[in-house]
Amino acid sequence: MKKNLLMGLAGAALLCACQQTDPRSRIDFELDEMKSDTLLVGSYLISDLNQEHLELDTVLPGQSAYTYFAETDTIAYKVVAASTKDMNNAIVLALLPGEHVRVTGSLEDWQTEGSELNAAYAPIQKACRPYQEKMDSLAEVMTKEIYNNEYLPLWHQKDSLQADYVRQHPDRDLSLFILSEIGNDWVDELYPLLTEQVKSGPLAPIAQVFEENFRKRRIFEENQKRIAEGAEAPDFTLNDLDGQPLALSSLRGKYVVLDFWGSWCGWCIKGIPDMKKYYAKYKDRMEILGIDCRDTEEAWRAAVEKHELPWLHVRNADDPNVSLLYAIQGYPTKIVVDPEGKIAKIVVGEDPAFYQYLDELFK
Repeated sequence: MKKNLLMGLAGAALLCACQQTDPRSRIDFELDEMKSDTLLVGSYLISDLNQEHLELDTVLPGQSAYTYFAETDTIAYKVVAASTKDMNNAIVLALLPGEHVRVTGSLEDWQTEGSELNAAYAPIQKACRPYQEKMDSLAEVMTKEIYNNEYLPLWHQKDSLQADYVRQHPDRDLSLFILSEIGNDWVDELYPLLTEQVKSGPLAPIAQVFEENFRKRRIFEENQKRIAEGAEAPDFTLNDLDGQPLALSSLRGKYVVLDFWGSWCGWCIKGIPDMKKYYAKYKDRMEILGIDCRDTEEAWRAAVEKHELPWLHVRNADDPNVSLLYAIQGYPTKIVVDPEGKIAKIVVGEDPAFYQYLDELFK
């Protein structure tokens, strides 16, 4: 009887202890620099390969420890001293669901506990540091020659160190994480080497992004064959500024300039004065349909208002993906569609040749 009572009390105590433990994934930072310097801790979803939604937390000096709790499943982190803000030399970490990771030491020489992946990645990152430091020095005196002859080779050597790990360990989750960091042509070469277990493992969101990019590339290459001067311009329907559907085919009967642009595109913005000038000059014989790409709806609307763009506007929100449909390779791209719906001219970049073409067309 007494034995059962003691076991019951022990079980109740254990249950209370478990209930008091925070179940969220977490990283505890105990770094030397925290005593005297402000740290920046950047976090982003592991599937956000371009870190477009990087969130920064500031760790003020004087703290002996700092804990970051993950509110979502799979997160990546970059830790750097605020005095440098150099994310290229940050500690890069991955936090998987259910993990409790402890990071100690310094920004130059750190150790991790509680994560096999981060413990294996630390020495690789440290080996890359000398290359990055040389690249940072070259960036201060950068010229085209320095970039091509010195900077790029260093960059390749730095990434090659990480790529070597992937080649040697195609069955490790870290290999997939490394590919998300070095990206570019390395993915084409090394991703097929990874085991299916890695691709479907805890870092599967990265693999899904790669697979989707491969799928889009195949579609892009097929569409590229069909987008040519003299070919039929593919029809599409996107929502305009009033939220109403606008189809390209509804503009038949006059020349239409499809202007693929974005508020983030410096050359797109630089070309606006000439676009306005030529729209005013020829708007009785042509229409411009601005197709905003890679913007939030708020940024798109704000840009149209700020620059007072008088022509028609739609937003490419990837449903359908009109940039993919027209195999757009750079921004801005202007595609002139004739009154019968055929592609008459394709101009990539902000090029005076586009305006010369309009003058010849409408003279």
